[in-house]
Amino acid sequence: MKRYLVRLTLLCGFALLSTIVQAHSLQNKLYDTGEAIPKPRVMTGFVEMQHARGVPNVPFLDEAGQTQTLKQHQGKLVLVNLWATWCVPCLREIPQLQQLKQQYQDKNIAIVPISIDEDLKEVRPFLTKHNFKDYQTWFDPTQNIEQIIPANVVPATYFFDAKGNLVGFVRGYLDWGDKDVAPYLDQLIAKYGQ
Repeated sequence: MKRYLVRLTLLCGFALLSTIVQAHSLQNKLYDTGEAIPKPRVMTGFVEMQHARGVPNVPFLDEAGQTQTLKQHQGKLVLVNLWATWCVPCLREIPQLQQLKQQYQDKNIAIVPISIDEDLKEVRPFLTKHNFKDYQTWFDPTQNIEQIIPANVVPATYFFDAKGNLVGFVRGYLDWGDKDVAPYLDQLIAKYGQ
């Protein structure tokens, strides 16, 4: 009986692990993304995926408490930046992303910050304290993003094509203000924002 319970426990453990790995390995390849765009040095950590991956449509909240989804930005390249109030490198990225958002407001890209803080009441005071009062963010207190991508590193930025498929990511800090980022983003928009 003891041996049976050990086997059952191991089997259940492997089944659970398989489900977790499968959810984050995004095995649902939809199309070959073609030749990767040559990256400037600043984008070294960016991974342009060889195959676009389909992802589920999950809900987030905006600051008014309204439900939002990434689908509302279909037809554009979508840059999703995961951040948190306890993330020191996020403080460096926020003003750079805010500037990019203003610079690209008339282009075919949506820049969507998503806070993974559990206590939503802390986010707006944090942004105001650091002079980011105009920085609009979505919230993911229950980490729905985990159904799409792992949220175990912040900052992290994920790119979705015009149909909502995952096509690239960078985990960790990136200097979005570097002069070589905008030309690279322009190429990503041309390739994936249609």
